Amino acid sequence: MSKKQTTGLVIAAVIFVVAGIISVVTNALSAKFTREQEESVNSGLDSVMDMFYGSNEKALADMPMNHDFIAVLPIEGTIQASSGTDLYGTDAGYNHDLLMEYVDKLMDNGYNKGIILRLNTPGGTVYEADELYLKLEEYKEKTGRPVYAYMENTCASGGVYLASSADEQYANRITTTGSIGVIMTTYDMSGLYEKLGIKEVNIVSAKNKDMGTSSKPLSAEQEAIYQSFVDEYYNRFVEIVAKGRNMSVEQVKKLADGRVYTATQAEQNGLIDGIKTEEEFDAYVKEQTGVKEFYEPNTTGGYLASLLGSIAQTKEKSESEVLVDLVNRLGSGVPMYYAEPIGQ
Repeated sequence: MSKKQTTGLVIAAVIFVVAGIISVVTNALSAKFTREQEESVNSGLDSVMDMFYGSNEKALADMPMNHDFIAVLPIEGTIQASSGTDLYGTDAGYNHDLLMEYVDKLMDNGYNKGIILRLNTPGGTVYEADELYLKLEEYKEKTGRPVYAYMENTCASGGVYLASSADEQYANRITTTGSIGVIMTTYDMSGLYEKLGIKEVNIVSAKNKDMGTSSKPLSAEQEAIYQSFVDEYYNRFVEIVAKGRNMSVEQVKKLADGRVYTATQAEQNGLIDGIKTEEEFDAYVKEQTGVKEFYEPNTTGGYLASLLGSIAQTKEKSESEVLVDLVNRLGSGVPMYYAEPIGQ
């Protein structure tokens, strides 16, 4: 092989290697650029969604980190698994995810000196009520800080369940409370289905697999199965109230037949510690803790939430929409610590 041929092969090999290196570097840089672009787009999208709909992080961003404060937990509306906004971005009242995250952050914040539960709720699902109750119990055990409960317009069923985590409970003189009990609701629409010529067909592995379906009535056995759920959750509810109010289970069971109580009746029966206006209660907590500042997260949605919420509120619901809402809230077969508000 001539010298020129050898030199040509060497040059070709060098060019091949250099081209390969350039290709690898180019691909790596391209992939990095693509990832950064995607991350930038996703981050920008998240920021836009937060601006429109709000977020838990945004709601808790202004929590005090350099001075003492009492944290206010707003427990409003039906207690349920919820992000706090509906399809239109309308504030749905109760935001379970936010409250759970809120209490976690309070446990790690040394400037927090206690919690106020502001309750205006008819109750809600057993699962979420128990989850938040346990989180509040964890807060008390880990921090040793006090928890106070104040009942506003309504604090019934699941609201009482949560209030039982408090060291002291007070109510407004017009408060409706009580309704200690459990409800599971399904609908038997078999008669309506028959009139409309609708037949639901379920292929099941066993006779009770489709129990609770609206297409047929419950059998006696199935009613007994559901009753066992209700009885178990009821007994737990009674035990929690008994612990929170320093009463015996037998004393609570005499009061826990599902009825509601006025604030006066609740005080007379030992279900609350006293009756105060909101101003009197706030002053009492400040006196007991020596802390003057209360902090409550900003739970309102973003700009789009406000706009769509305003539009949604001007639209009246049809009869079918009202029925669907009722079925979704009570007819799912989910066990609930819930008191249906009068007139609803």
